[in-house]
Amino acid sequence: MKAPAFAYARPATLEAALALLERHGEEAQILAGGQSLMPSLAFRLSAPAILVDINRIAALQGIERQGDDIRIGALTRHAEVERSDIVRADLPLIAAAISHVAHPAIRNRGTFGGSLALADPAAELPACAVALEARLVLASAAGRRTVAARDFFRGLFQTDRRPQEILIEALIPRQRAGQRSVFLELSRRHGDFAVAGIACQADFAAHRLAALRLVVFGSEPYPRLARHAAAAAGAAAPGDLGELVAEALARDLDPIEDQHGGRAMKRHWAQLLARRAMAQLAVA
Repeated sequence: MKAPAFAYARPATLEAALALLERHGEEAQILAGGQSLMPSLAFRLSAPAILVDINRIAALQGIERQGDDIRIGALTRHAEVERSDIVRADLPLIAAAISHVAHPAIRNRGTFGGSLALADPAAELPACAVALEARLVLASAAGRRTVAARDFFRGLFQTDRRPQEILIEALIPRQRAGQRSVFLELSRRHGDFAVAGIACQADFAAHRLAALRLVVFGSEPYPRLARHAAAAAGAAAPGDLGELVAEALARDLDPIEDQHGGRAMKRHWAQLLARRAMAQLAVA
């Protein structure tokens, strides 16, 4: 199939891009990496009146330290994140996750912000953003606002982004002393869409687990904190951690039933990965 007819604009500044979104509203669609958008156009799953290509906006790129945060611009390519010494040193959870994002050709074009804005349930980066307590900055012609990642994702491919807004950057707290992270993913082949995955960040005090932020992706409609699992982790003795967290996690899950398996199978996979993640935290 061929894409439907649409107008095309390639603004050089954020202000010009926001003006276009203000003018066209829901009829406009943002083009960044295009790794998901272009296939959806080809299959006519998307039919925007105008594509707003933001690739020339330099202000939306880059990775840098800002105090206790790491700023990752929305246009930063996955490959740049993968090569970043800052990410490896300060965001080990994302460093572990990024090589699971599709394949090298996709990572060369796909963008950090695009993955967050699309909110694919199988995507690795939205889950990491929630687990790491990231803050997402959105801009419109009316100004800017910051949304906690845990509040940004609303449902299956649904986010808090408004039609006139562009996600411009993510602010992610740097991993501190006493924190550990684990990323695990189950897929049919490395680089395929995740069937189930775990992204978690844990705080340790006096060699004991003090807090756990665990997010399941791939099997869930959207990334959200597993609160029952976190409560169980806080009450568990070290030897019981994996089993208690996995058992409690079943109360947090709302699995998607698809071609990869039914709800019971997805729940089993998530619990299996949770046990493995807790084992890795215990020996880290």
